[in-house]
Amino acid sequence: MDNSLLEISKQAERCQCGNQHHELSIEKIVINNRALEDAVLFLEKKSLKNIVLVADTNTYEVAGNKLYKLLSEKGIHVEVCFIEPDRLNDVVANEESIVQLLLAVPPKTDVLLSVGAGTLHDITRVVSYKMGLPFISIPTAPSVDGFNSMGAPLVIKGIKKTYQTQAPIAVFADINILEDAPQKMIAAGFGDMLGKSTSLADWKFSSLIGGEPFCPLVYQITKEALQSCINNRSQIALGSEEGIKVLMESLINSGLAMLIMGQSHPASGAEHHISHYWEMDFMRNKQPQVLHGAKVSISCYLIADLYKNKVKDAINTLSLGNEHTDSEKVTKVIEQKEAILEIINSIPNSTELKEMVQELGGETEPEELGITDNLLQRSFQEAHLIRDRFTLLKFYNEYIR
Repeated sequence: MDNSLLEISKQAERCQCGNQHHELSIEKIVINNRALEDAVLFLEKKSLKNIVLVADTNTYEVAGNKLYKLLSEKGIHVEVCFIEPDRLNDVVANEESIVQLLLAVPPKTDVLLSVGAGTLHDITRVVSYKMGLPFISIPTAPSVDGFNSMGAPLVIKGIKKTYQTQAPIAVFADINILEDAPQKMIAAGFGDMLGKSTSLADWKFSSLIGGEPFCPLVYQITKEALQSCINNRSQIALGSEEGIKVLMESLINSGLAMLIMGQSHPASGAEHHISHYWEMDFMRNKQPQVLHGAKVSISCYLIADLYKNKVKDAINTLSLGNEHTDSEKVTKVIEQKEAILEIINSIPNSTELKEMVQELGGETEPEELGITDNLLQRSFQEAHLIRDRFTLLKFYNEYIR
């Protein structure tokens, strides 16, 4: 993976898209069967001797305990912070978890190690950033693409919002640990990647009509990561070493793409906004949370169906001289109609997306996740309001619905 990181870094340096970020601060990415041992060697080499290991009770059992022993054997001082679950037994990246970790980090700490899946990484990411400390990513399941990104999706006062903080200085993903992850978490990782089928379409549209920043290199990296998962889904479904490595590499590359861009545009469109809307509703109603990627995989095929049918038909009927053409954006859409229809046509059909999720053993119906018809309807009418992105869903709701 280090070779891939080096190549992507070189491509980012050569990119002439005009966007300012294009920096990769990650020093090392390791995906192998000895990643925990490699993590210890990395810490020794950098003389990082005072560590806070961030985990929950499950992830500590899966990987944290072994890592603690390996570090202790080398004379490295380790403090463990177990992030406490809420009343529904969910670990949530919210104010309480952030404050808990802030108070647990002693003076003279050199680095934080996040041992877990996405939520623990988000908590560690924001705390390390605010404290001016580096952090290292130790994934315990191939479940999300945010392990190595800058973005930290946090729930603050019940509202889900992504804050740009910092990337880890290194990622160490142990294949043996990832292979033992529950099938639902593997399916969730695949679902998070599958969401790029619509997020990339939304990004192209938002750039074309909304003037939002776009980078062809970042688009291509994300698209190739998505295609790699689709091409290898049979091996991923089997949970083979090859399949899990492909999935993890794809998730990491998607994170690198966001890191180059400095924003989550390539990996997060309407399908993520709907997922966040459902999550916030669950929290308000004190319902247990479900995996992020499970929500995204369902919202992705539902959005694909909306775009390829109602939105496409509506755009086809737009013409100059109707009641909507006093809007500059509607006029742009009419002028760019062929390009926009091409973007929509590039999205896989909803049946195909749904079948791929089924192949991975993931949930495929909203009710399986506890999403009611009422919540589903509200999310399609209101989810575009939670982020300032000019997605096709936003255009549909605000201009042509």
